[in-house]
This record gives sequence, C-alpha cells and structure tokens, in this order.
Amino acid sequence: MDRIILRDLAFFAYHGVYEEEARLGQRFYFDLDCYLDLKPAGLSDDEDQTVRYDHIAQEVERIVTTKRFKLIEALAEQVAQALLIRFPKIQSVQVKLRKPEAPVPAIVKDIAVEITRSRKDYDNE
Repeated sequence: MDRIILRDLAFFAYHGVYEEEARLGQRFYFDLDCYLDLKPAGLSDDEDQTVRYDHIAQEVERIVTTKRFKLIEALAEQVAQALLIRFPKIQSVQVKLRKPEAPVPAIVKDIAVEITRSRKDYDNE
C-alpha cells in the first residue's frame, strides 16, 4: 500500500502526568505514515484524489494544542483516530510520538510510543 509520510512534525504543548509538564509545556515530535491508494492522484494529478499533507499536519496540530493528555499513549491514539475519521481515503495510519524532554531519571534522547491503527480498529465505536 502507498503512503504519505510526515517526519519530525513538532508542536509545543502541555501534556504529561506531572503538574510541571502541564504548566511549563514541552515539544512533542510526530512521525506519521498514512497508508492509502495514491495511484488515482498519481494518474490524474488531482489533489482531490489524495489527502493533502498540510491538512494532515493541521489536524494533528489541532489535537495536540487544544486537548490535554496525561499519557502520550492517549495522545497518539487520539491522533490516529482523528486522522482515520477526518480523511476517509486513509486506510491505516502509523503514529510515532516522541517526547524528548520526558522527566525520567536517566539520560535519554527521547521517550516514544508507536501505534498502528486501521479503519477496522474503530468499526465498533
């Protein structure tokens, strides 16, 4: 299956378990793989036959900056679900969410979660 790929999409937001994270905020980085059939867009050169990557980025930004989550797992889940609902052409999505300034007692480049969801994951909701 074809895919639209967005890497290192960064947003400043206020997610985390600790009160300081909600007060001070930090950067969150997303890598997205949106799986869909790109052949119709490739053959027609018609933007209506694909999903515009700027619209994908705007949808992620809306979620990251208007809601608050304690867990990055919940934030990643919400992003995956929103992309599948808003863009019917997307058949499945992989969301990797990195939190480079996670408050852990170790030196780490970042903490991350990665989930893969498809339309069937939300059929019963």
